[in-house]
Amino acid sequence: MSCNCSQPEIRRRQRGADERKDLTDRLSRIEGQVRGIRAMVEEDRYCVDIMTQVSAVRAALSSFNKELLARHIRTCVSEDIRDGREDAVDELCDLLKKLMK
Repeated sequence: MSCNCSQPEIRRRQRGADERKDLTDRLSRIEGQVRGIRAMVEEDRYCVDIMTQVSAVRAALSSFNKELLARHIRTCVSEDIRDGREDAVDELCDLLKKLMK
């Protein structure tokens, strides 16, 4: 039996049913867009049309990420700071650096 000692702890955040539904609905729409792009490739659609759809998916993912980031700051980061976990600010700064690449 192997030890998973080297794997970091998986952090979790409890989401309400409305928030979970909103996020999963957005992801389902994005998933549908990606399937649509695949179908376009399989149908030998024009490159510009495919790239236009890829751009729409990127915009949808960016919008999803912005919403998730805002929720993270309002909940997780705020709660951590109130609980005295100042490292939450460092974690947020590291995240923002990754997102802005």
